Amino acid sequence: MPVSSVTAPIRPPRPTRPGDPVKRLFDVVVATALLLLTAPLMAAVAAAIAVRLGRPMLFRQCRIGRNDRPFELIKFRTMRAPDPARGLLTDADRLTPLGRWLRATSLDELPTLWCVLRGDMSIVGPRPLLPEYLSRYSPTQARRHEVRPGITGLAQVRGRNSLDWDAKFSLDVEYVTSRSLRLDLSILAATVGTVLRRDGISADGNATMPEFLGSRR
Repeated sequence: MPVSSVTAPIRPPRPTRPGDPVKRLFDVVVATALLLLTAPLMAAVAAAIAVRLGRPMLFRQCRIGRNDRPFELIKFRTMRAPDPARGLLTDADRLTPLGRWLRATSLDELPTLWCVLRGDMSIVGPRPLLPEYLSRYSPTQARRHEVRPGITGLAQVRGRNSLDWDAKFSLDVEYVTSRSLRLDLSILAATVGTVLRRDGISADGNATMPEFLGSRR
């Protein structure tokens, strides 16, 4: 879904916290450093995708950010295009061995650092989700959009995709309520272990996560 076609209501800007400018500066410094350090690795990943999957090497999709504003998420491509004639319909069918490895190592997330530099995302925050989920959130769950979405977050270090949606959103709201630079640093430290252990890459019985259809509670 193109960003320009999203007509979700945009919430008025929330008041900033005293630590928000520091968090934004932290995001810019960390994203810039990581982009420079990982540039050769990203070039190698892009080349591998071009050989195995062809072009485009990047996956682009509309997601929802702070104050319900849509933006374009950028990641490395991990799936083949849908092709009913070849039986490529579900995420499990379309996900390639290279794509599974990129997701397991979180290398597919590296281009998302550009979203951080643009100001659409943060290093730490709730994961950005699809526009069609907006109307399905409870008022409490919708609080996850009071902050910029993140590359990693509290839900990612406490179970990732092994958690159900309700548990994820509860942790997202916990982060929104308790956010601080100290909490961000602890989440970043925990993220390293989560990535190395390859915890919670997919939900049971799914290649990634099932669609969020609304809360059961």
